[in-house]
Amino acid sequence: MKRIAVYLSLLGLLLALVPPAFAQAGAYRIGPRDLIELRVFEVPELNLQRRVAEDGTINLPLLGDVAVAGQTEAEATQNLKAHLESKLLQHASVDFKVLEFRARPISVIGAVKQPGNLGFSGRWTLLEALTAAGGLAENHGNVLYVLRRADNGLSDQIAVDLDDLLVRADPRVNLPLLANDLVNIPTAVEVTVYCLGEVAHPGALVFKSTERITLLAAISRAGGLTDRAAKKILIKRAATTSVPAAEIEADYKRILAGKAPDVELRQGDVIVIKESFF
Repeated sequence: MKRIAVYLSLLGLLLALVPPAFAQAGAYRIGPRDLIELRVFEVPELNLQRRVAEDGTINLPLLGDVAVAGQTEAEATQNLKAHLESKLLQHASVDFKVLEFRARPISVIGAVKQPGNLGFSGRWTLLEALTAAGGLAENHGNVLYVLRRADNGLSDQIAVDLDDLLVRADPRVNLPLLANDLVNIPTAVEVTVYCLGEVAHPGALVFKSTERITLLAAISRAGGLTDRAAKKILIKRAATTSVPAAEIEADYKRILAGKAPDVELRQGDVIVIKESFF
């Protein structure tokens, strides 16, 4: 009993890590060009695969055209079972599943070598989708996002750390993907800040957007402060369309001692370290 309790506790923890929209694996509704597989134990002629026609039907031996578009796998199974039992059988054992989600394929965009819709939209995991897209491009960021879009217009998004997925091989982040999912791998762009005055190497400093870009990181990248540097540092921030220009004063010694937060820098910030006269 103790082992069962531990197992159930761990299972609950794993399920809690997956957002609700990512746990609904049976919500897909069949559409044109989807490939389905049908198995009817009592009728071998109906053990087959069919592509859904543009009008949303599949053509089956003994039954003719049967509408399946707009139905889930469970609904299509029940409808076909009822159809067979009303026309051919007293009892029908029906197994119906979608093999390819051509109506709403999985898309991979961003920093991959072959972005676009997956050529074969079957049942994928995140790693399989990245492999099918040719792997990551060199300019990829550290995080990817999976956007799940539901029939009712709602969507859910989950962020996945690429180190967890590719380096640490954490199976919990190798998400199962569904039809109509969008996998986005943002590119890492360059961020330039300027460090002027009393540092060893004044000038422009270039960071990747995936790096932590702070005042201490910039000073370190510039070779550190000189002996003549004042402890008060001025950060000049240019105006944007939504934020006015600003000047931020920072105390280097307090930040270094952990008594004040390190200042996050933005594109185009100018760090001015004046000479101390004392």
